[in-house]
Amino acid sequence: MKVDIEAPAEWSRRLKITVPAEQVARERQAVASQIAKRVKLPGFRKGKVPASVLEKQYGPSIEQQTVERVVNTAYRAAIREQGFSPISEASVDNLNYEPGTDLSFDVEFEVRPEVELSRLGGFTVQAPPVEVDEADVDRVIDRLREQRATWYAIEEPPSEGDRAKVEISPLEDAEQETPEPRVYEVALGAGEILESIDQAIRTLEPGSETELDVELPEGEEGEGQHRIRLKLLEAERAELPPADDEFAQALGEFESLEDLRARVRSDLETDAGRESEREVRRQLVQQVLEANPFDVPPSLVEQYLDSLLQAPEDTDPEELAKGKEQARPVAEYGVRRMLLIERIAELENLQPTQDDIDARVQEIADENELEAAQVRRELMRSGRLQALAGDLTEKRVFDYLKSLSTILTEGK
Repeated sequence: MKVDIEAPAEWSRRLKITVPAEQVARERQAVASQIAKRVKLPGFRKGKVPASVLEKQYGPSIEQQTVERVVNTAYRAAIREQGFSPISEASVDNLNYEPGTDLSFDVEFEVRPEVELSRLGGFTVQAPPVEVDEADVDRVIDRLREQRATWYAIEEPPSEGDRAKVEISPLEDAEQETPEPRVYEVALGAGEILESIDQAIRTLEPGSETELDVELPEGEEGEGQHRIRLKLLEAERAELPPADDEFAQALGEFESLEDLRARVRSDLETDAGRESEREVRRQLVQQVLEANPFDVPPSLVEQYLDSLLQAPEDTDPEELAKGKEQARPVAEYGVRRMLLIERIAELENLQPTQDDIDARVQEIADENELEAAQVRRELMRSGRLQALAGDLTEKRVFDYLKSLSTILTEGK
């Protein structure tokens, strides 16, 4: 068998395969023998049909099966001998075969590109500041108070932050059928309704109503101008618990308000640190990719899009295609990032060892006061154990990349 290899792209391989006529003839004989053992024709015992009769009756089928088997066998043998690991379904074209001659065909498939990296360091990255001030802590404390607010009815016009129950009735032409009124519960100032309706509610006392024109945005059902009747049925206002030691103790974990504020501050600092690290990594990846451009296999992009969109089976094909096209730049960047990290880990031997993985599992167990064996079982059950190894690899890769570049912090 003769195999010529072409590389139309970094991620693509085309094999031009020629199978000798003798090999094709042997395969054809094997196909004919199998068919002869199965068929039963009038006047002949099963398995005893003469070759000439078999050829006349099943010749086209024998030829088709022979070609299919030769192509599949030759393709698999070729990729095994050449050491290829296709990541996509192979496409076959330029098939040439006449009985008694060599069989030749081309087969093309995608492979993971061999990413060439000429520059990994010497970049400058600006890390966002990891800062938390008292106003940030106050906002979290206020949200906790809002979650434990006591709501009471009011008889005056509601204002920002109040809740309102309203009835909206479309006012159409007399000749048209008037839709039934609808009741809504909304939080004023939360952007849940049109601004014009939000402002109109604030002019009403419970039980009163008004009429106004509203403009539904383009693209929404019923877009355009409509006249409605707006009636305020009920209004409520929140009474927040005071931010004191008693409030902190009611949360169940803190002895005082200062303990609560310290935890909130610590959590915010952790979140800010993670966000800063994400931004540093984003900038590093962007600069490394710009210094080492490479194309990505379309099949990997499609797989990424499928995992990104996770569209139900009954999704409209046109809508799905539109969504994929909009998300394609994100998918292409995601695939490039993945291949880049894998390649750096391979070149610098940064993949975690089993001891590294075991140590991380133990850390998670200690943090959650669990047994390591229990954590490992849960990670395996949920399929997260491999992701954990990936997280460790990514951390090592970015620690390495940061060591090769300058990471600036605020004011430096």
